[in-house]
Parts: sequence; C-alpha cells; structure tokens
Amino acid sequence: MRRPVPGTAAGLAVGVLADLVLADPRSHHPVAGFGTAAGALERRLWQDSRPAGAAFWLVLVGGTVAGGAAADRATRRRPVLRTALTAAATWAVLGGTSLGRAADRMHDALEAGDLAAAREALPSLAGRDPSTLDEAGLVRATVESVAENTSDAAVAPLFWGAVAGLPGLLGYRAVNTLDAMVGYRSARYARFGWASARADDVANWVPARLTAALTVAVAPAVGGSAAGARRAWRRDGAAHPSPNAGRCEAALAGALGLRLGGRNVYGGRVEERPALGDGAAPARDDIARAVALSRWVWRTSGVLAVLAASTRGRSAAHDRSRT
Repeated sequence: MRRPVPGTAAGLAVGVLADLVLADPRSHHPVAGFGTAAGALERRLWQDSRPAGAAFWLVLVGGTVAGGAAADRATRRRPVLRTALTAAATWAVLGGTSLGRAADRMHDALEAGDLAAAREALPSLAGRDPSTLDEAGLVRATVESVAENTSDAAVAPLFWGAVAGLPGLLGYRAVNTLDAMVGYRSARYARFGWASARADDVANWVPARLTAALTVAVAPAVGGSAAGARRAWRRDGAAHPSPNAGRCEAALAGALGLRLGGRNVYGGRVEERPALGDGAAPARDDIARAVALSRWVWRTSGVLAVLAASTRGRSAAHDRSRT
C-alpha cells in the first residue's frame, strides 16, 4: 500500500478541526451526491443476484478509489494542495460531531416529552422502525447507534485516512455508504447487497476493535469503568450478529455500566439481540454520557491518525531522499 506523504497528516488535522467546528457540510454534501449516483446505478444494474451486486459495488468503490489515487498522484509533489484536498475529504467523510448532535436532539425531544419528535429523529441515528418505540426503546436505539457509529462515522475513516491517504478516506466512505444503502437482509437486497455488506464488515474489522480499545482507554475520562468496558467487550462482543458493532456496543455498555440489546424491528423484520453488559437498561440521561464517551473516543482516534500519518509521511520523505 502506498505510503501517505507530507500534507496528509496536516490535511487530516484540518479536516478533524473542521468537523469539530462545522459538523457535516450543510448543503451539497459529497456523500449525498455519491448516494444519488449509486441509486441511479442500482436502478440500472439491480438483479436478484450476488454477481450483479458485486458488479455494482466494484464500479462505485473502484471508481471512487481510482479517483482518490489519481488525486494522490497529482499532489505528490504539491503538499499544500494535498493538505487542502485531504482536509476537504476528511471533513466530508467524518461524521463524529453530527452523530453527537443527532443524539443530543433525541435527548432534547425526550426531555421535552415530545415522543413524536423523538420518533421522527431516530432515522438519522438508526435503521430500526421507530413507530412503536416508547422512550425506553428510543433511548436504547440511540445509545447503541452512538456506540456503533463512533466507529463507522469517525474512527474508521480516520484509520483508513492514516493508512492510505485520500484513496483510503474516499474508498472507506464509499464502502460504508453502499452498506447503508443496500446491505440489508431484505427480500430486495439479501443477494444484491451481499457484496456491499461483506465489504463493509472487512473495512470495519480493525476500526471496530480500535474503537473498543479506545473506549477502554478513555472510559475514566467520563467517569466510566475501563475494567467494565474491557470485560464486556471480551465477554459479550462476539455475541452480536454483526462481527463489528457488537465490540463497540459491548465496550460502551461496560464502560457506562449499562445493559444493551433486546428486541429490534427493521421494516417488519424482528431481531432478538443478545444482552451486552451487566447494568440497567439505559435511561434518558445515559444518551449524554454515551455522547461524551463517543467524543473522547473519536477525538483521540483523530490525534492518533494524525500522528500515524505524520510518522509515515516522514518515513516516505526519508526514503525518497535516499533514492
């Protein structure tokens, strides 16, 4: 894999700061544009088959990575431009601040006793059906979403940005977006979305475990338990049907002394999720605790990503100076 060169680390740092201050772009979001293009291609390519779904995935992800690689080559000797492009890409693909704000809106709606507004807010956090959820169900869905999406929306793109620069940032977000669009076990997508779902599992395998490890490390910063996070992660993480989400959810549950899991409804399909953690079911105020822990986790991952990219950039520059 090609090493990031000078400009990547600075771009990651600027992009993280932009997300902290501005959250997601308010209009003309590049990820929304990608989703529109993916939807149009799906209408042309859809068949109830895995090969068709794999071709759909390959065209979109391959094209995105190729575009990132071309930009990487074009800016190899132009570190200022590389910094600007990397910063813009990082800002576009990061969702850490927006995740926290979405959870805060849920908390505010529940605090005001506005269950209808809380149900309306859930689709920005989780894919489960909100129509029959009471406050307890909405709280649990929010806390579980914060745990899982700390990895998907923030730690994973930063990890891939540190590892592979622009192609890593853009390619990861393409993979994750396609999983969100077609990676379901529904009648339409069980076969067509198979490649997208499996690719997302692979792309998030390391970031999910990094998220769990960081949850253990920073739990005391929010009054949580590092030992509890470690214990729940190791004991309960693999029980979840997702090879990745369970690690993040179990670690957060253990850190905050909560019990997650239970009955989830997705468009009429019911899943019984195993219990994660030993504590009580989350209450309304636990949303704020989960958001605080999430912020510590992903901001720490941002620092680590910048340090890793800086180290690799210096190594690459040193290698070039010797040739």
